[in-house]
Amino acid sequence: MSKTTAGRFFEDYRIGQVIDHAVPRTVSGGERALYHALYPARGALYSSDEFARACGLAASPVDDLIAFHIVFGKSVPDISLNAVANLGYAAGRFLRPVYPGDTLQSRSDIIGLKQNSNGKSGVVYVRTRGRNQRGDVVLEYVRWVMVRKRDPDAPAPGTLVPDLPQVVAARDLVIPEGLDFTSYDFTAAGEPHRWGDYTVGERIDHVDGVTLEEAEHMLATRLWQNTAKVHFDATFRPDGKRLIYGGHIISLARALSFNGLANAQMIAAINGGAHANPCFAGDTVRAWSEVLDRAETPAPGVGALRLRLVATKGAAGVLRGDDGKYDPDVLLDLDYWVLVPR
Repeated sequence: MSKTTAGRFFEDYRIGQVIDHAVPRTVSGGERALYHALYPARGALYSSDEFARACGLAASPVDDLIAFHIVFGKSVPDISLNAVANLGYAAGRFLRPVYPGDTLQSRSDIIGLKQNSNGKSGVVYVRTRGRNQRGDVVLEYVRWVMVRKRDPDAPAPGTLVPDLPQVVAARDLVIPEGLDFTSYDFTAAGEPHRWGDYTVGERIDHVDGVTLEEAEHMLATRLWQNTAKVHFDATFRPDGKRLIYGGHIISLARALSFNGLANAQMIAAINGGAHANPCFAGDTVRAWSEVLDRAETPAPGVGALRLRLVATKGAAGVLRGDDGKYDPDVLLDLDYWVLVPR
C-alpha cells in the first residue's frame, strides 16, 4: 500500500465531521517581512511597535490576514487539496491579535454538503477555527469550496446547506484588550481621515494597481503552506494555467486600500466574500471600497466601519451587470468590518 495520500474528495466528507489539521506553525517576524514584500501593506499598527504601544497594545501584532492565511493554509490538505475553486466566506471574526512567537493550529467542522448537478463535484461548507499555544481561538470563519469527486458514480453525501448570517452584528465584534485610539497619531499613520469622515454609501477609488507575477503568487502560496493542486500544477486545469490563490487577491486588495483607508487599522470581522472570477498571472488588479455601515464600539476612541472591498481588473465602482451577475472583471467582493480612530 502507498504511504502517500491523494487528499479527500467530495464523497469522503460527512456532516459533523471534525478534522484536526496537521503541522502547527510558530509565527516569526519573517512572516511580516515577507508579507510586506509581497503586498504594498503599510498599516502603521502592523509596522511599528511604538505606534502599536501608543494604541494600547503590547507590541505590533502581525497583520490580521497573516493569521488568516496561516490558519487557512493548515486546512488545505484536508479540505481543498482537490478543490476546483474556493467560493466564498461568512461569519468570520478576528478574536485575538497574533504576535511573533505565537504558535497557530487549525481545526475544521464540516457543516454543509451539496453535490453539483453535473455529478462530478460538490460544495463543502466548513467552519475553521485557529487557536494559539494557549488554546485561545484567535479567529474563526466559514468558507465553502467546490471539491472534485473521486468517482462520479459514487453516491452523494447527504445534502445540507447551512443557514449563515449575512453580517456579523456590530455588538459581536471583539475589540482587542487595551485598544485605545484616543492618542492616535494621524501623521504617523499617513492620513487624517477619522471614523466620522466616512459616510454610508461613499465609494473610494484606491487608484493604484498591481500587475500579478507568477513568481509572487507562487511564493505566497508556498509561504502559507497552501498545497491546493489548482495553484501549483499547470496540468490540473484544462487551460494549463495556475489559478491564483484567492487569499493573495484579498491581501493585495486590502493593501491597495491603504490609499483612502490608511486608518482602517484592524480587521474585526469578515461578513461575507466571493471570489467572483478567476485570476491569473499577468492580470492587473485595482481596488475600490464602499462604506456599508458605521458602528460605535465601547473601546476608547475606536469606531467600526463596515466596508465592501472590491478587487477588479476593470473600472472602479463597477460590480454587477444588468443581469445581476458579477462583472467579468471583478475578482473579489469582500464585506468586512474594520476598526478606525474616532
